[in-house]
Amino acid sequence: MLYLFHGSDVEKARTKAFEWVTAAKKKEPNLAYARLTREELTDSALEDAALSGGLFVSRLLVLIDDPFPAARAKTESYSAEASQDKEEVGENLLEEYLDALAASDNAIVILAPRLAAAKTKKLASKAKKVYAFDAPVAFEQKRGFNSNLVDALGARNRDKLWLEVNRALRQGDAPEMLHGLLHWKARDVMEKGARAWSPAEARQLSLDLISLLMTSRRGGFDLSLSLEKFALSI
Repeated sequence: MLYLFHGSDVEKARTKAFEWVTAAKKKEPNLAYARLTREELTDSALEDAALSGGLFVSRLLVLIDDPFPAARAKTESYSAEASQDKEEVGENLLEEYLDALAASDNAIVILAPRLAAAKTKKLASKAKKVYAFDAPVAFEQKRGFNSNLVDALGARNRDKLWLEVNRALRQGDAPEMLHGLLHWKARDVMEKGARAWSPAEARQLSLDLISLLMTSRRGGFDLSLSLEKFALSI
């Protein structure tokens, strides 16, 4: 089953998607949850998302986070263009697996803010439910999207970032959600640029965040602690 979250209001779309995931996990505690970034979209990952289940886990809950890359500036380096080519492979793979994901008994959430109209139509036709969040002309930011957190990363302010990570964790924000926001901001810096980060550093930042999440999953490390250490390392 596919659930699509999209819209021009990136902050609200992200917040509502993670709230939906949290509610689904509470409603069905035996769900096994995984979050896939666009860099993790492979044949095996998508096959597992569509088909996996088992004796102790009847269903999976999979969040596919921002699978469609934005257009990059022509002035970026060759390595960035090569990265985009790799991302487009994942994008094409996802479209190939749409029918299998839609037919699956697993809950597959696709979080794709600022989705192009053609792709919105294609995904919406396969989705069980579509949630659209478009920003009004006069948008007032509300609690849920942590602007202080992402601004601290964009400004490369390690002390403020560490404080914001700890503040968010104390307020009950899920570590997976915080990681998702940080990785979204890293991609945003890659695509739009930032004074504090060179293009090469921005790309490495994104890769470091992917590695942090994978290491936490495979090694059973506390993601909260990993995020604190990451904040102090930038």
